[in-house]
Amino acid sequence: MIEQLRDGDVVVVTKYDRFNRFLQDLLSVGFNTQPEQTPSPACNELGSNLPDVYTGAKLYIEKYMDFHMLQMQKLGRNFGKVSALSDVTLDIRDGEFVGIIGRSGAGKSTLLRLINRLVEPTSGDILCDGKSVVARRGADLRDWRRQSAMIFQQFNLIDRLTVLDNVLVGRVGMVSRWRSWTLNWPLADRVLAIEALERLDIAELALKRADQLSGGQQQRVAIARALVQQPRLILADEPVASLDPRSTMAVMDALRDINRQDGMTVLCNLHHIDLARQYCNRIIGVAAGQVVFDGPVGDLNDTAIRTIYGDQILSEDVAA
Repeated sequence: MIEQLRDGDVVVVTKYDRFNRFLQDLLSVGFNTQPEQTPSPACNELGSNLPDVYTGAKLYIEKYMDFHMLQMQKLGRNFGKVSALSDVTLDIRDGEFVGIIGRSGAGKSTLLRLINRLVEPTSGDILCDGKSVVARRGADLRDWRRQSAMIFQQFNLIDRLTVLDNVLVGRVGMVSRWRSWTLNWPLADRVLAIEALERLDIAELALKRADQLSGGQQQRVAIARALVQQPRLILADEPVASLDPRSTMAVMDALRDINRQDGMTVLCNLHHIDLARQYCNRIIGVAAGQVVFDGPVGDLNDTAIRTIYGDQILSEDVAA
C-alpha cells in the first residue's frame, strides 16, 4: 500500500500499534507527516473510536478503516453429536466494542474460546490480519493467546498470591521460566503491572492476597492481568455475570475506557441486553449455535431481540 501513495493524499490510521508501524513506513519512503486537526467525514462515522488523522502522504484511505482485524469463516464446533456452533462467519473491525448476546448455552462462550484457541474448531477457519489462527502451533500459538487476552467470569486468580503477582502472571509468556517459577519478575514488568493497577484504580491493593478482595476488585485485577499481556484484542466471557450492580459498572467502564483510549478491540459476552446497549457499538446475537443478528446497537429492536431470545424473554435478560 505504501508504494501506491502520492503527494496530496490523506492518510487515516487507527490508534493502535498498526498506526506506529504505518507511520514509520511513511517516513521510510520520505513522506513528511504533520498532524491534521480536522477529521474526514468517514472518521466521524467511527464515533468514540475517532482515529488520528495525518497529512503528508494523504491517500484517501477511508477504506483502511474498514480493515478487518479478525475474520471467522464458516466456523463450527461439535461436542460429540451436539453442535455448539455452526457456520459462523463474522468480520471484526479493528477498534470495535462488540457485545455478544444470547441465552445460556447459545454458544457465546464457545465462540470466544475458539478465537483464543482454548477450544479447537471442528470446521472453518479464523483469520487475523489475513493469516490463519487455526494453523498456529507451538510458540506461534502461545503468541496468539497473548495477543487475544481472555477475561473469565470466575476471574481465574491464584488466591494465595498477591494482586501484583496475579497481574504479573500475564507476563509469563514473555519472561524466562525461572523468573515465573520464582516470581522474580523484571523491574520493567513490575512497573507495567503497577501502571495497569493504577489505571483500574486498585493500585493500593497491590500487596494484598487475591482472596481478600471483593468480586469486583478481583475482576479488575483480571483486566489488569490482560492488559500487561499487551494484547491486540480482549475477549471477555460474561465478565460481570457474578457481580453486583456497582461492581458491574466499574468493570464495564474499565473495558470501555480501554476500548476508547487504546483503540483496542473488545469482544464481550453479556447476559443483559441493557448493558450491551449501553457499552457496545455493535451487537452479535447468537441462538442455538448460529449468528442470528449482527448489526449496530440502534438496530437491536424488539423483533431482533425475539429472534435472539425467542418469544418468552425473561426480565433478567433485559436489565442488569
